[in-house]
Amino acid sequence: MSVTLEHMNRLSHSTSPYLLQHADNPVDWWEWSEEAFEQARTSDVPIFLSIGYSACHWCHVMAHESFENPEVAKFLNENFVNIKVDREERPDIDSIYMEATVAMTGHGGWPMSVFIDHEGRPFYTGTYFPPTPHHGLPSFGQLIQSISDTWVERKQDILQAGERIISALENRTQEFDATDLAALDDEQYLEYLRGAVNGLQESFDGENAGFGGAPKFPPSMVLEFLLRMTSDTRVGQLAGFMAFASLERMARGGMYDQIGGGFARYSVDEAWVVPHFEKMLYDNALLIRAYAHWWRLTGNPLAERVVRESIEFLLREMRTPQGAFASALDADSEGEEGKFYAWTPSQIAEVVGAEFADTACELFEVTAAGTFEYGKSTLQLLTDPQDPNLWSRVRQELFQARSKRIRPGQDDKVVAAWNGLTISALAEAGSIFDEPEWIQAAEAAADCVISVHLGAGPSPISLSRTSRNGVPGKNSGVLDDYANMAEGLLTLYEVTGEPEWLSLARNLMDTALESFDDGNGGFFDTAQDSEKLIRRPRDFADNAEPSGWFSMANLLVRFSALAPCDFLQLRTRAEQALGVVPQFALRSPRAVGWGLVAMWSLAQGPWEVAVSGPESAKFARLALLSPLCPEIRWLQGEADHAQVCRFTICELPTSDPKELGEFIGLRPHLRHLIAAEE
Repeated sequence: MSVTLEHMNRLSHSTSPYLLQHADNPVDWWEWSEEAFEQARTSDVPIFLSIGYSACHWCHVMAHESFENPEVAKFLNENFVNIKVDREERPDIDSIYMEATVAMTGHGGWPMSVFIDHEGRPFYTGTYFPPTPHHGLPSFGQLIQSISDTWVERKQDILQAGERIISALENRTQEFDATDLAALDDEQYLEYLRGAVNGLQESFDGENAGFGGAPKFPPSMVLEFLLRMTSDTRVGQLAGFMAFASLERMARGGMYDQIGGGFARYSVDEAWVVPHFEKMLYDNALLIRAYAHWWRLTGNPLAERVVRESIEFLLREMRTPQGAFASALDADSEGEEGKFYAWTPSQIAEVVGAEFADTACELFEVTAAGTFEYGKSTLQLLTDPQDPNLWSRVRQELFQARSKRIRPGQDDKVVAAWNGLTISALAEAGSIFDEPEWIQAAEAAADCVISVHLGAGPSPISLSRTSRNGVPGKNSGVLDDYANMAEGLLTLYEVTGEPEWLSLARNLMDTALESFDDGNGGFFDTAQDSEKLIRRPRDFADNAEPSGWFSMANLLVRFSALAPCDFLQLRTRAEQALGVVPQFALRSPRAVGWGLVAMWSLAQGPWEVAVSGPESAKFARLALLSPLCPEIRWLQGEADHAQVCRFTICELPTSDPKELGEFIGLRPHLRHLIAAEE
């Protein structure tokens, strides 16, 4: 039976920039809805579920090749109900069907192409399918013809296949074995943390840094763990070597935008030369924080440059008119991947002049053959320029010339979780580098998310996942929205001393504890009152960003130091959530980087610096410069002083910045800041 075409281009009413990209397709797309499923039941056709995101290069390719093809669209419209999902708006749907795709094919990615029955059960999965058979893949046209024929001829077989797949996935999701962290002594605790460092060495790329082979993603959570472990007496040197080498190679390669600041999503090669060019908000937020922490430890000028340039990029190109931050910049411009960012020697010469062209090309690794495609090169900076003034001039001239090119598109929706990460990064970096403008930007983003996203759902304490143009989306926040926003607000409190941020953070944390608890020490990714899908997703492992599970664990650890009345309750809850970490710390540490950060924090504390008096801000900033990451409590009081407490031991209050610096282990390259505060 044919599917009616009366709702063509219904995506034009969507709030998702990704879905809007497909609003003019001849494919009769539906948004995810009960109405779409009912249409499939009424028409007795299978459902084609296509999942992607606006900055995804191969999503664009498949759209141009297949979804804009009138013949392909006609067949889809007549034989399927076609649903488009923005994975960034619906991470719950994406998670469920990505798990199925990986289980059935051995790999995942986007675009994700899933064929499901009327109950949402997948029976065939894949990612990108070409317009003609290629490398063992059928063409997309062949695939949909085959699936349609099978549905007509052997529908019962398809339904049974879907049931078997769901059953298999359920069997894979048994209760996680958990270690009782509270029962471990100090040495046992350290054994897991040190074992994770040694385990990371096994996958460390000794030649190019980073972990594993191509493609290489920025290992942000793992790097944060390694930076913290540099203080360990046994593995600190190894941890520092892997972290510092990785941070430097990423910053000097093509994944980093050498003239505009900010990082692309990942490197397609193992040497960090050619990136996948889309720029994601979450990557840049996480990396800004990591580079700020690298500078805090070492004073490395490269770390400071990356932080400053990347924040300049965020403020210049990612801020929305409402004051929050947009999700991503596209990989493509003018239909070509990386066109905005890549250069030829002749293009360099045209901008900087013949006199400096060779120097600039040599500095940026721009070659006649090209390091990318079509004789073009990505810009690298493998060594520091010998002439900083010339470097500054050339960089500015290239930046100005590039600004005249057609820019990649911006996905301007605001994602609560990613803005939470950005708020943390801006607030902390603003304090570390004494840049009030960055802190103000963090406050503006927090104001926007709280005013637009909070209370837009069924209750005053519910959080919408997304908004666009100041209008909240219809999808409820998932676990990482609550956890990351709460941490962002908590960081703002510690930087500014404003109690409102602490109160809002606590409300979000308490809501998450009530709504996402799985009853076994962990967390579901979706709230208990969220839309019922074929299964309720639950996963502790980090991916490109921290898992909601481990984000909650870190939040609980931090709050336990600031909430004396609830200390034991919050710490115990954090230990329960982190019980899954030890079994993976030794064999798969890259999957639990953010969990290892939380475990390290548990081992360090509770660890806080209480500040008071008119000069509280200077003490708070010094405390935030400590590599031991104490929590900051702002107290009322007329006298200027700071008091350091760790575990149950408190130092005497001090009004001497030098003494505070000794208490918190301030590194030698930061000692001049003490003199400035005296």
